Amino acid sequence: MVALLVAAVLAAPQPVCRISDERLTEVSGLAATGTGYVVVDDGSDDPDHRRIFFLNKRCAVVRTVAYPSRPRDTEDLAAAADGTVWVGDIGDNGESRSTIAYWKLAPGSTKPQLYRLSYPDGAHDAEALLLPSGGGPPLVVTKSIAGAAVYVPSGPLRAGETTPLRRAGGVRVPLTSTSNPFGLPGRLVITGGAVSPDGQRVTLRTYADAFEFDVPGGDVVSAVTQGTPRRTIPLPNEPQGESVAYTPDGSALLTVSEGAGPILSYPLGREPAAPPAEESTAPAPEMSSAAPRPSAAAAPEALSRSRIPIGAVVAILIAAVVTLGVLIGRRRRR
Repeated sequence: MVALLVAAVLAAPQPVCRISDERLTEVSGLAATGTGYVVVDDGSDDPDHRRIFFLNKRCAVVRTVAYPSRPRDTEDLAAAADGTVWVGDIGDNGESRSTIAYWKLAPGSTKPQLYRLSYPDGAHDAEALLLPSGGGPPLVVTKSIAGAAVYVPSGPLRAGETTPLRRAGGVRVPLTSTSNPFGLPGRLVITGGAVSPDGQRVTLRTYADAFEFDVPGGDVVSAVTQGTPRRTIPLPNEPQGESVAYTPDGSALLTVSEGAGPILSYPLGREPAAPPAEESTAPAPEMSSAAPRPSAAAAPEALSRSRIPIGAVVAILIAAVVTLGVLIGRRRRR
């Protein structure tokens, strides 16, 4: 009983600071630094939102960097040990983009460099970027409810050229019962990722949970495509959780939902948390990666901003229910 109480205390999130800048209405990516935080906003329709934002430890904006051209859909970011910031312009709700992009901002620079990439097997929606600690460019993890995968650049990134991506393996996360505004599909789609500062752990998150994997030998790809999570951190009822980052010392996970709100810190503790209540390794039926709407009662703000047709939502829910029927007896991206 004492152990359970200790685990519950360790897992309880603590508010760090509240993001209240009116330009940050749809925070989709987060990284922690020694002086504060770096975030990107998914509000690509508003020029004031299309920037890389640097925040101090009180979540106040102290610097912004504009893109030299308009990004399409910035969904995640990662910061390297030397201060380099990588932004993943990888969102594609309609799965219609011929290329995606990385924006690389060198330390102290005022102009990020654009690198274009292309998938080998057609367009994908994605919201998770993973930056290996050993150097090199980031990896992309797609958001498909049934066929999420890791894609890696097949060669060096060159400005003005398009680098092909290579599919490095499929990704599935355990099925949990964690409450979230999107129900079952919200527990299945990957909405963010982060690598620990020491490179020995990697985390993928959904709208409901974060799953931390060990990274033996620095191989992030193998960790998330072949490994089993060492711990599951429930992130219950975040309004629309798409961001995750490690603290600079790796002792906690940080998350923030779209919209103005607090950055939450989830202490990791010394030992892995308890496993999820329910697990499944069986793939769900192949479906579109379009995310479902939450119910109006559960997430009215997210519902009002949803672009997903109701028919797609119904199809996803039906497929999820069928899958559960086989196993035991329900995405939206704005």
